[in-house]
Amino acid sequence: MSRILLLLPPAIFAVMAGLFLWGMNRDDPTALPSAIAGQPAPPVVLTPLPGQGPAFDDARLRDGQVKLVNYWASWCAPCRVEHPNLEALAEEGLAIYGVNYKDDPEKAVAFLEELGNPYTAIGADGSGRMALDWGLYGVPETYVIDGAGKVVLRFAGPLTQRAIEEQIRPALAAAGGQ
Repeated sequence: MSRILLLLPPAIFAVMAGLFLWGMNRDDPTALPSAIAGQPAPPVVLTPLPGQGPAFDDARLRDGQVKLVNYWASWCAPCRVEHPNLEALAEEGLAIYGVNYKDDPEKAVAFLEELGNPYTAIGADGSGRMALDWGLYGVPETYVIDGAGKVVLRFAGPLTQRAIEEQIRPALAAAGGQ
């Protein structure tokens, strides 16, 4: 019996190490499933942010142009990290629609005043209801939308240069854009 107890810790370690290695070799461990990919974008229900013009609506998503919908918040550190990349995409001419998620409107406006506003149009989802309909896991999260309003790609996490080159640009191309 004591011999079995001596072998138990190394056996548990070996099993855990095997599971760890298996998990590290999966195709894309950061990929999260999206129930709306390939489907029409869910309804847009937003309120305006003070001083940012009218919030965008469903018609803007179906205007014939490829675009991004980016969920963000002023309290979100990764949103601050991805912001320069959003500004660079906007400077390239890509339409980006912003959804400010469960945020204090004054703090959201201060965030944009500090870092710049890359959004073609923006609105607030103060209750998080729209985010639920879109299947949001958390902020930041970005969706590639084709000209007909169909979701081509859902990307969870901050848009890094690598993510833009490896995932966003191919999705934009597939959607008929850049």
